[in-house]
Amino acid sequence: MRRAFHAKLINGPLGDPGLFIQFLLERRAILFDVGDVHNLSVRDILKISHIFISHTHVDHFIGFDGLIRHYVGRDKRISIYGPDGFLNHLEARLKGYSWNLVGEFENDFFIEGIEIKDNRMTRRFYSCKKSFIPEKESEERFSGIIMKNSSFHIEAERFDHRIPCMGFSLKERFHININKEALREMELPVGPWINRFKKSLYEGASRDSDFVVTWEEKGKVVKEKVFNLGDLERRISTITPGTKITYITDIRRTQDNIERAVRFAKGSDHLFIEAVFLYKDREMAKKKGHLTAHDAGLIAREAGVKKLTVFHFSPRYSEDMSRLEKEAMDAFKGKA
Repeated sequence: MRRAFHAKLINGPLGDPGLFIQFLLERRAILFDVGDVHNLSVRDILKISHIFISHTHVDHFIGFDGLIRHYVGRDKRISIYGPDGFLNHLEARLKGYSWNLVGEFENDFFIEGIEIKDNRMTRRFYSCKKSFIPEKESEERFSGIIMKNSSFHIEAERFDHRIPCMGFSLKERFHININKEALREMELPVGPWINRFKKSLYEGASRDSDFVVTWEEKGKVVKEKVFNLGDLERRISTITPGTKITYITDIRRTQDNIERAVRFAKGSDHLFIEAVFLYKDREMAKKKGHLTAHDAGLIAREAGVKKLTVFHFSPRYSEDMSRLEKEAMDAFKGKA
């Protein structure tokens, strides 16, 4: 089964947090947290359409400047989400630079900033050519889902890190598996039409409608063939449950936080979760407002996740990071 997206930490377990999720067969990606972004190529940075910030401690937000320097002057739009007080932090970052030349640019770069506070989401819009002066504010109810399209949605959960800190989950509605052998038997090409085909299914198009398969060379259509959408679906695809990816970091090891994390991560195919300290250093974890590796493994186990990746290790373990991974995996597998 080919995945619809691929998730990877942008830095190692000792580096600044950031999870880059690329949508395969699409020129699009999203980002959970934006620490140091030097390991992302400009090509990858330009794919990003949505950014989700857990909180604005420096190691989770410092990479924002490194992103926007590549967006300024381009026809580009991003949406960036964060917890209580986020819009003030975003605007402070934007005000830190002089924008006296941007009005001369041919293209405009837009930012949609969204702050999640209590049961409300506040949106503000910013135009680069207008020096990022905030405009067009609106509000809507926050009910858990903060972003949604035809194929997936993003959920958010609030945790306690002595300040509000958000966890995020990407949940695919369902997964469309393309049978390559069936494509070969029908003499159909692999190409952009497959994304159009999937979009038609996600958007609930009538299975009695026509669908045009295209053959393309150098971006130009050289051949077309019309199929019944429902017949094509039966012949070349299989529908399976959608993938869920969850990201949790910087939460205090309180009972409430742990119970929330288990509920939020429930049924995840892949859980990315902080494991800052060893269990023997749990008093330090409590003081700093973080989880131990043992906590991370137990949360993953109780949530029934399929795959666990731990990150955000304290530098005190830099000489032997394997201890944190082993402690987390032993708890995850019920060995400790």
